[in-house]
Amino acid sequence: MRVGQVTELWRYPVKSLGGERIERADIGAQGVLGDRLWAVRDVGKDITATARRIPVLLTATARYCAPPPPDAGPGRVPDVEITFPDGTVLRSDDPAVHDKLSELAGREMRLTALPPKSDTSLHRLGLNDPDNSPIASMRSDFGIADGERLPDLSMMRIADLALLARYSTPPGMFVDLAPVHVMSTTSLATIGAELGEGDVDVRRFRPNVLLALDGTDTSDGLPEHRWTGGRLTVGGAVLEVTMPTVRCVVPSRAQPGLDVDRRITKAVATKAGRCLGSYCWVETGGTVSIGDDAAVQAHRASVLTDVTKRAKRVAFGVATAAMERLSR
Repeated sequence: MRVGQVTELWRYPVKSLGGERIERADIGAQGVLGDRLWAVRDVGKDITATARRIPVLLTATARYCAPPPPDAGPGRVPDVEITFPDGTVLRSDDPAVHDKLSELAGREMRLTALPPKSDTSLHRLGLNDPDNSPIASMRSDFGIADGERLPDLSMMRIADLALLARYSTPPGMFVDLAPVHVMSTTSLATIGAELGEGDVDVRRFRPNVLLALDGTDTSDGLPEHRWTGGRLTVGGAVLEVTMPTVRCVVPSRAQPGLDVDRRITKAVATKAGRCLGSYCWVETGGTVSIGDDAAVQAHRASVLTDVTKRAKRVAFGVATAAMERLSR
């Protein structure tokens, strides 16, 4: 069933830095070609830095010096150009870029290229970081106060929960979890209405694909949430809509032209249960362009799926309650 069309495409050459809007995207198993092939390394903590912990990273933007070649990916990373808040522009092959990133963050940083998938050294969790305990980091990342309930992660696949227990990002990728992130203008308008304003700037939520949907959504204003388990066709690519995107505090952070707005975190929690948009894995790769049709093949929920989700919810609840007690 046709649901709308592609209205914007984005890629983010450097994880947690501002990205670039593009007219066409080649989507493969790793997601959008060129997406997050670079990251910033926190040298002191020996972890991949994130705007959740170092929000000033979002004030710099990155773009490729030339269109990424078809074989760009882990271990084959083309050069990027980073524009800093003071207007300085440095390439990834300029040694000065590391000092400039360190100056921006206020501690030693290093720009790092995505290594081959077999090399997991840049994906390990910072287990020696006192701020990285499971509950403390989750509350900080999601902007949840003590006493508030943690987000329901029973929607996640067991394999993904196990992966995130071992790595900060999936080996072979610098994305937080899924290769492709999809949102609709309808969801943006829903959060804007919750704030008493117009649409929220799409840059706050950092999707790869933004869809303009046909007609008016008459239910909860969050159409992507109903696509979970289905297939989304955009242009020549077919995506498996695996789960709603659980939102952290990043949408509230400042970016070029955007001020800090902590109301966004609360609005998404209140209106959308802390989820906005959809995480997708790639079933069939292909090229997507602005204006391409988007169609959804709905998923039929099974009793087994519901039972599994309830079991995961109970197990997660027990585990987090135990960790909360131990961390006090």
